[in-house]
Amino acid sequence: MRDFLSAKGYIEVQTPILANLAGGAVARAFDTEAVEFPERHIQLRTAPELWLKRLVLGGLEKVFEIGQCFRNEGLDKTHNPEFTTCEFYCAYTGLKEMIEYSELLFIELIDRTKERFAEQLKSLPACTIDSTAPFRRLDFIPEIESAMNLQFPDLQSPDAEAEVIKMFQARDIPLPSSTRLPRLLDRLAAHYLEPQCQSPTWIIHHPECLSPLSKSFISPTNQRIAARAELFIGGKEIVNTYEEENSPFEQRRKFEMQAQYRDDDNRMDIDESYLEALEWGLPPTSGWGCGIDRLVMLLAGTDRINDVLTFGNLRNVISLGKSGRDSVRSSS
Repeated sequence: MRDFLSAKGYIEVQTPILANLAGGAVARAFDTEAVEFPERHIQLRTAPELWLKRLVLGGLEKVFEIGQCFRNEGLDKTHNPEFTTCEFYCAYTGLKEMIEYSELLFIELIDRTKERFAEQLKSLPACTIDSTAPFRRLDFIPEIESAMNLQFPDLQSPDAEAEVIKMFQARDIPLPSSTRLPRLLDRLAAHYLEPQCQSPTWIIHHPECLSPLSKSFISPTNQRIAARAELFIGGKEIVNTYEEENSPFEQRRKFEMQAQYRDDDNRMDIDESYLEALEWGLPPTSGWGCGIDRLVMLLAGTDRINDVLTFGNLRNVISLGKSGRDSVRSSS
């Protein structure tokens, strides 16, 4: 992936992991402190997105980073609080180009993996992912409405949450632990759309409330939807890409909208520093993100993130530390 991006003229950078706000993702951040700034609130980053877009603002039109991110959320077979991600940003591109670019990258990744398995890893199960382009596309709102045989309310209306909950009840679908609108819509996508995505499939045009950093527009059915696409393979999200919101006024509105949906897993605050940076003028830009651990899982044919992490997930790492302390105590 690094070779692919470098060959396309992207510049690799490193951006801060510690900052006063961990913006860039709807996720719960890790809080910490620094002895140098005892009065300041510090968080570990949940995504490098806002830093990378600052670099585009500063004149780097093609930029990428491969690095660690941290989200203070649960552990399961495909999630670990510490993970590796690749994000890249390109000025003067739109969603159409990013989808095409992603398909070229994944065709090359899948084909190289198949060659490696055939030549050097013959004892392992062969990679069977279909890399035929163009990949299938599912339009978020129309596909769910068709599957449920129900229509969404106006998702911008004050009673949208209550109306969507009624849709859950009408189809006897269990509610998520948080019934804020973004969580409800995420659950419907997981229930109706993601199981259809075994071969490479794009889910496109999410509701605006799911994509506060993305440009948005009015759909033919009068819903505000994002210029966004997620690539799923094997029922799991592999890539997230969208056209970046570059209006400081629209971005403030979307930050404020996101603040209305705060819950235990969404504690993002309005990033005044980033809004000030946008006032200098972000060119039309699209961004792309991919979880490297999950990508390696996909290509290796495993469904457990533990299998691709050197020391396993956070539970394994903490257990190793505990066993080490216990052995020291017993020896003393």
